[in-house]
Amino acid sequence: MSIADRIAGPPLAGAAAAGTRDAAPAIAIPAGAERELRLDLFRGMALWLIFIDHLPPNILTWFTIRNYGFSDATEIFIFISGYTAAFVYGRAMLEAGPVIATARIMRRVWQIYVAHVFLFTIFLAEISYVATRFENPLYAEEMGIMDFLKQPDVTIIQALLLRFRPVNMDVLPLYIVLMLFLPLILWLMKWKADVTLALSVALYAATWHYDLYLSAYPNGFWAFNPFAWQLLFVFGAWCALGGARRMSRILSSRITMWICFAYLLAAFLVTLTWYVPQLHHLMPKLIEQWMYPINKTDLDVLRFAHFLALAAITVRFLPKDWPGLKSPWLRPLILCGQHSLEIFCLGVFLAFAGHFVLAEISGGAGLHFIISVSGILIMSGMAWIISWYKHSADKGASRKKGAVGNADMAGGG
Repeated sequence: MSIADRIAGPPLAGAAAAGTRDAAPAIAIPAGAERELRLDLFRGMALWLIFIDHLPPNILTWFTIRNYGFSDATEIFIFISGYTAAFVYGRAMLEAGPVIATARIMRRVWQIYVAHVFLFTIFLAEISYVATRFENPLYAEEMGIMDFLKQPDVTIIQALLLRFRPVNMDVLPLYIVLMLFLPLILWLMKWKADVTLALSVALYAATWHYDLYLSAYPNGFWAFNPFAWQLLFVFGAWCALGGARRMSRILSSRITMWICFAYLLAAFLVTLTWYVPQLHHLMPKLIEQWMYPINKTDLDVLRFAHFLALAAITVRFLPKDWPGLKSPWLRPLILCGQHSLEIFCLGVFLAFAGHFVLAEISGGAGLHFIISVSGILIMSGMAWIISWYKHSADKGASRKKGAVGNADMAGGG
């Protein structure tokens, strides 16, 4: 298999083949309905990493990518969300038309919104119970719900408007807003994919130049600025709809690989100075003044470039048909990635539970490790249960449909 095939995946359908002759093609959907397990694998990995990062620092924290570069699991999650959403609903737009595709997207947005409200309710109940039961108001303060306890009526309205969010609940509101604009993104990409990406870059630049942001309640702004993070989401959609294949020659170049490795090494050396103070004096002052702060809220360009370097190396050395994707050892990660919404919500709940246990019981590094691994095992077990249930439900529906069909045939005879 060639490097281009490793990067771009399966051959393109007729629309994509026509797109390769055009500098800015319309939507091009890869042929075949086989699920892309690499996406599920890395989305599941992102969910595990987000859970670990939400816990107090522990042994497993040093295995998360945020300690070795500028980006973290959030970039992985948003990029894959844009990729998979464009792939699924881009196909729906081609086959069923923009109206049906938009309706399906709005239905998904509603599902995510309901999940967010449900998580918000359970999360508030969990924190409030712990803070009251153990007479420790610091839990409410640390998790950012003091305003809810003071003015629950106003705060609930603000929460429904996505303007009030406790700690660790910032990703889903960002995802909801990005999905709301997916119909427009797909429509523009159906017209000119490259122009759509250029418009996304322009909005990203305007965000930095004009300081665009969404305000939060009671003060401040969104932890993940949608005006900036849309670039990663749109880039994922652009890759899914033919962009990755058209970049295959660039990504397979040795020069590109060496640039990526060099950038990742430089990022690692910079982050090393954050944890080893003795190395801080080795950083040139001019580079520090130019580089800092590396803004996560507005998706700093250094974070975006770091993610691009990681992604380029990953698709270079991990082909779509890698046998390891069928390994039972990676099955828990893949299952978590396939049921990302449910597992993300569970991870937020478990992260606070782990935070509470670690605060109340001084168990050292051993307890940190046990809580982290237990959370991952619970998330994996829930993903397996959801997968088993859906498979059983689909199998039962198929049998029922077959029985009805046989009855109709018998009646007709």
